Amino acid sequence: MGLKEVVKCVKRNKYFLITAHTNLEGDALGAELAFCRILKKLGKSGTIVNEDELPGGYTFLPDTGKIKKYKPNLKGVRFDCFVVLDCSDLKRTGEVYRMSAANKTVLNIDHHISNEKFGDVNWVEPHCSSCCEMVYRLYKKLGLALDRNAAVFLYTGMLADTGSFRYSNTAASTHQTVAELLRYNLDVPQIYKKIYEDVPFADMQLLARILPRMKRQAGGRIIWFQVKKDMLKNKSFSFDLSEHILSFGRAVKGAEAVVLFKENLGVKDEIRVNFRSQGKVDVNKVAAYFGGGGHKTASGATIHGRLDKVRREVLAKIQEALNKI
Repeated sequence: MGLKEVVKCVKRNKYFLITAHTNLEGDALGAELAFCRILKKLGKSGTIVNEDELPGGYTFLPDTGKIKKYKPNLKGVRFDCFVVLDCSDLKRTGEVYRMSAANKTVLNIDHHISNEKFGDVNWVEPHCSSCCEMVYRLYKKLGLALDRNAAVFLYTGMLADTGSFRYSNTAASTHQTVAELLRYNLDVPQIYKKIYEDVPFADMQLLARILPRMKRQAGGRIIWFQVKKDMLKNKSFSFDLSEHILSFGRAVKGAEAVVLFKENLGVKDEIRVNFRSQGKVDVNKVAAYFGGGGHKTASGATIHGRLDKVRREVLAKIQEALNKI
């Protein structure tokens, strides 16, 4: 299946429920909002429902006030088609997947190599920079004109998922797409600032506590961080610091893989693990071993167990991958 089947699916349905993965970030949000705009241009109806609250750094995006937060028995959401964006596994939507039903079409649009192709209609492009670049291609295939808001959504997602166009998933098509988006008078410095530089003071203080605890092993080829619950008890921390932390790790000379271990608040013995690689280590395979997934150079997993045990097992698996290089 591919883009043609997606176009047919969009045309034959009228009401759409749209969602993405938990731990929302720019690509997921941008894709949701841009897809919703497609539906509006076609005279159709779309409702975005997410497991998580809107993360700090993305409140500047237009239309975010219309996004609904999932709750059991959520009312007023009518749909013929259940759209899942930027999500390799249906259950990565959190509890939102429970809203899908046997008689409703599931449309799966994603660029993760680990995608399970769980939809009735699957459009999966692992070599695409982002889900937002795929939604841009959908605009083109449908013959729809972009507008400034759509351009902001798509640019934001592509910026976030390519590491500001620094990662290996940045291709010629990525820059060609961005060149068109920039025609819509985007405030590029302001978008960058909102995502990466508007860090609340309390969150920056937390970052300053985490970075000195950076550790390395395998002769410096593995860099890792851990964040325990007692560092996160102050719920005023609103900004997702994961990318900032991982970026510092990637910048260390000789680092091949970077790992962030974070204890989840409110859940006993549940660890969120984020992986980054310079390219030699396939962290998607490492994440998949622990029930997660993503990309070769950027992946994640949620692992149940005590922090020390999880950390030892994950680092041993990365060491194993390094030994094969």
